[in-house]
Amino acid sequence: MSSQDPERYEPAPGVGKLLLWILVFALAALVVVLGGVYLT
Repeated sequence: MSSQDPERYEPAPGVGKLLLWILVFALAALVVVLGGVYLT
């Protein structure tokens, strides 16, 4: 079943890097928002 399309479980390197950047930016934005809430 999974031997016919192994790429279903392994996304392209570009997709993985894009998701990683999105995660990093989301985490940074969350830190900024939480920092602003705690500092005010």
